[in-house]
Amino acid sequence: MAKIKNDFWKSDWFLGVVIVVLMFIFRGGDLMQSLERKAYDLGVKASSKNPNDRIAIIAIDDQSINNIGRWPWSRDVHAKMTDLLSGAKAKVIGNTVFFFEPQVDPGLIYITKLLELSGGKSSLVAPVVPAASVATASAVPEALPAATAQPSPELAQFTALLRDAEIALNTDRKLAESYTKAGNVMLPLVFTLGNPRGKPDKALPKFTDKSSFEDKNGEAVPSSAIQLPIDLLGSAAAGIGHLNDLPDVDGGIRTEPLVVQYFDRYFPSYSLMIAAKSLNLGVGDIKVGWGEQLKLGKLGITTNYRNEMYTFYYKDREDKKAFQIDSFYDVLTGKIPAGKYADKIVLIGPTAAGVGTSFPTPVSAAMTPVEKMAHSVSSILSEHFFVAPSWAVWLELLVFLVIAAYLIALLPKLKAKPAGIITLGILAALVVTHFALMTSAGMWIQLMVPALLLIGHLLLTTKRFIVTEAGKQKSDTDSAESNRMLGLAFQGQGQLDMAFDKFRKVPFDGPLMDNLYNLGLDFERKRQFNKAQSVYEHMLGHDPKYKDLEQKISRAKNLSEAVMLGGGGGRTNASILDAAGQGEKPMLGRYQIEKELGKGAMGVVYLGKDPKIGRAVAIKTMALSQEFEADELTEAKERFFREAETAGRLNHQNIVTIYDTGDEHDLCYIAMELLKGQDLVPYTKSESLLPIPRVVSIFARVADALGYAHRQNVVHRDIKPANIMYDLEGDNPKVADFGIARVTDSSKTKTGMVLGTPSYMSPEQLSGKKVDGRSDLFSLAVSIYQMLCGHLPFVGDSMAQLMFKIANEEPADIRTLNPAIPEGLAEVLKRAMTKDADQRYQSGEEFAAALRPYGEQPASSTGMNIPAAVPAPRPAPAAAVPQAPNPHAGGTVQMMAPAAGAGAAVASVGAATAAPAGAATGGGMLDADKTVILPAAGAAKPGVLGKDDDVDISL
Repeated sequence: MAKIKNDFWKSDWFLGVVIVVLMFIFRGGDLMQSLERKAYDLGVKASSKNPNDRIAIIAIDDQSINNIGRWPWSRDVHAKMTDLLSGAKAKVIGNTVFFFEPQVDPGLIYITKLLELSGGKSSLVAPVVPAASVATASAVPEALPAATAQPSPELAQFTALLRDAEIALNTDRKLAESYTKAGNVMLPLVFTLGNPRGKPDKALPKFTDKSSFEDKNGEAVPSSAIQLPIDLLGSAAAGIGHLNDLPDVDGGIRTEPLVVQYFDRYFPSYSLMIAAKSLNLGVGDIKVGWGEQLKLGKLGITTNYRNEMYTFYYKDREDKKAFQIDSFYDVLTGKIPAGKYADKIVLIGPTAAGVGTSFPTPVSAAMTPVEKMAHSVSSILSEHFFVAPSWAVWLELLVFLVIAAYLIALLPKLKAKPAGIITLGILAALVVTHFALMTSAGMWIQLMVPALLLIGHLLLTTKRFIVTEAGKQKSDTDSAESNRMLGLAFQGQGQLDMAFDKFRKVPFDGPLMDNLYNLGLDFERKRQFNKAQSVYEHMLGHDPKYKDLEQKISRAKNLSEAVMLGGGGGRTNASILDAAGQGEKPMLGRYQIEKELGKGAMGVVYLGKDPKIGRAVAIKTMALSQEFEADELTEAKERFFREAETAGRLNHQNIVTIYDTGDEHDLCYIAMELLKGQDLVPYTKSESLLPIPRVVSIFARVADALGYAHRQNVVHRDIKPANIMYDLEGDNPKVADFGIARVTDSSKTKTGMVLGTPSYMSPEQLSGKKVDGRSDLFSLAVSIYQMLCGHLPFVGDSMAQLMFKIANEEPADIRTLNPAIPEGLAEVLKRAMTKDADQRYQSGEEFAAALRPYGEQPASSTGMNIPAAVPAPRPAPAAAVPQAPNPHAGGTVQMMAPAAGAGAAVASVGAATAAPAGAATGGGMLDADKTVILPAAGAAKPGVLGKDDDVDISL
């Protein structure tokens, strides 16, 4: 009895029943439904139909944003495009950009107030008029009545000018006028889907009536909230439609709800409204057979029970997009003639990275809304769509039961070979039927769950194998495919060592060689060349002729033996780039290193690129592991990033901006703004001085920047012309290298070091006292002095003599060196270089105010008297263009590590000293990097020192 009972549980037919029951229970789960939709996607890709050639896309792409300006654009840009397309007789213009909020220029508010004060009347306070009666720009001044009293001619002229300004700045009205004139512009709306719990917050605007309908018998996807275009634009548009989607269980977009219900009204989809407009039809021509079919004129669109259309997605062919896509900027500037879009359905929308949201579809992992809209409109107009018939569910159930009967009743009686042939035949029949129905009839029958049920054959075969061969063989738990997938997963997470472990367990084949080659490249990007070498050598035994494998091994071996970023004795300024330029471009954090810009004593500056947003940056690196002992390294890193964080908080137009910091393999880096121009050193020479007003204007702005930094408790400590970047054309100075002394001051091997240029130091800085912002202002005054006359105020034959003069003697009268300098300006500099810090200017703003009377004055744009309360607009600063730092020739480049308040990475460059390495200089020693190290401020002996030398002074 017990044996019979045991045989029952082990029988094949019982296992078949268990499999069938489990599959039936879980057939509606996410996993099974995802499998069905993957098969659906393959069917869509296998189908081939031609898209409607009347549909064209104008893309708001990266090129357009780079040329027109930051997104979102002013709405007069959209108005200009609408006018171009309307003039070219486009059939329909569909804009997927949302206009849910008014666009009010900040200047418009002030113009409105001035109009009211001058007796005019702004359109902002006038009641909203219907779209049909929107006044043209030329008629608006007549619509704005003047005050009752007869104004003076001057006031009337001023008021007219203000009205013109108000017209120019009211971009919403401009866009509404363009829409009204075109008469064929459609706009989107968006719903919050879900069952409403009460009544609507307010009644819908009147303009929604022309784009919605009522039906007491209707039942559609419900919504609880609505976002509409602003009334001015909604009234001017020819119609509106919703842009909502209903993602499938796997997040993909395969259907479109053609109707959404908002309380008692029904709104067609945006693509349906555009298709209707292109056929000269309206919302009244849309007839809904709820849950079965929707009629648009004579077009019939079969839908599912939720009134969704299974959109046909057209494939790209031979690198050619399914729909023609042109750049917004090319059309706007006339590079692409607008006449191209005559009688076309023109869809406008963003495709630029970071603008809008992309959707996964059967033919693309990331499709932009405007492209998805093109597929939907074409599906409607060409009646290209897939159908899931209502009777399909019964056919799917019948197929499931047939296969279940085969597993339970027939398969246990068959031998292995005929069972395998029958199972493969059934599986092939299901797959062929699925694809045949989709490609020929556009019909989707879900047959993947019944096909998956055939896995029962594998389970039964495995069960037989385990029972009969359990004592002979042991199951292999590490299958090749699972190890490959695990390896790819680890590689995607950056765990390259674990990925290599998994790949080594997979038998060699073509795909594995590709996997290993890509893994080796990832190791190279991480600069782990010894591990890249191991990967390539592992591949060598299988196929020595694979790609450039032998060259890769040789290169990795050479680089792994070179000391690039290691500790003890390695160079701190070694480049992470391959000198031959043959390897993969290395990565620092998320930045790809493009090329080397400059090199200093403590690190290298690179041109980098953020691949996610395409922004070029300057990346300054420091090998802290070589500057600090092992027990100090953690503390040094913490301080490095703390100082960089302080610098990142400095947000001023005249301070270089920091974007990001990080570290890899003890190499710390700072990503910062890439500047145009060079430092001010070339303009300190007598033969190349800038005009006095220009010099004063530059340093007044620098003083303001220092004042801002000082208020943030950040002291620069090394102000000099080499640390002020300037673009002569754009006239925009930027202060760099904030807080240099703070980072290098952290090492116990350099305790008491003050890093800077002695010729520009304040007396208190040279004496080792605690310094504040007034020390920076002293250094700034020294820099101005040099920029005005071509000479430093303090010069000595030795370090000791130079320090003595800075601490005790007054500078030479600058007017004896340059008589053109105003006496008042000379007095300002004299006060700024007073030995007693309490007698100097106490803030950067105070110093800037004292300088400005002698600088360049902004030119007045008009001769009209404008009230003082309305400031004239300042021109925007010139755009930054990548350019490498330009150290002056013959100098020794010393990389300054950013510290508290560091604004950017630039190399401060000093002239090379004449003394040989190791020679005694002024009581100190001149090391191999030509850095003078003095034991104390008062112990220096006479020696030779260049006026711009960067030195470390041990105090």
